[in-house]
Amino acid sequence: MNRKNLLQWLPFAILALVMLTDLRPIVLGTMQRGLLATGLWKPELPTLTSATVTSTHMAAPASGVVYPHHLPLITLGGKNVDLSELKGKVVFVNLWASWCPPCIAEMPGIQALYEKVDKSKVTFVMISLDEKPAKARALLQRRGYTFPVYFPIGPLAAPFNSTAIPSTIILGPDGQVAARHDGMAEYDTPEFKTALENLYAQ
Repeated sequence: MNRKNLLQWLPFAILALVMLTDLRPIVLGTMQRGLLATGLWKPELPTLTSATVTSTHMAAPASGVVYPHHLPLITLGGKNVDLSELKGKVVFVNLWASWCPPCIAEMPGIQALYEKVDKSKVTFVMISLDEKPAKARALLQRRGYTFPVYFPIGPLAAPFNSTAIPSTIILGPDGQVAARHDGMAEYDTPEFKTALENLYAQ
């Protein structure tokens, strides 16, 4: 094969390399992130207003109130925890995987939001659905993400058993679902941050 023919086939070879290897979700996720960042793609965020929050939301569940969600999880460090341990805070739950391009695309925005929120009011539960935790760990280390990551222990029950990822569920301090969004979104906006923190007082 001469040099000219080689150059003609080079883009196809690169495309095949990307699409048939572990580079695929990273490249596609980066492209989708670019669309989010430029505003060319603006998925609609869930509305976190009093209309979506039940009147039972409060800064902390009253004595005797049963937190509705028991979700056994394991941390990156191997510690067993349960979602119910987070009662009293607003919980940003996100289901993702390292092989999911839209998940990778929205992660920079989630990291930015995580760095800005009042941690005394809002906590993050980033649930990796990777079959091999090492792949999730590699992605986190490569990108420098610091939000808390967990792995599920067993099947996910409602409202976390989404058929699509990424999927985000916002829980109020009493564990009731305040909002959910299936699909990619840009969460790093002043309006969403304020609405998230305001759920704590409702």
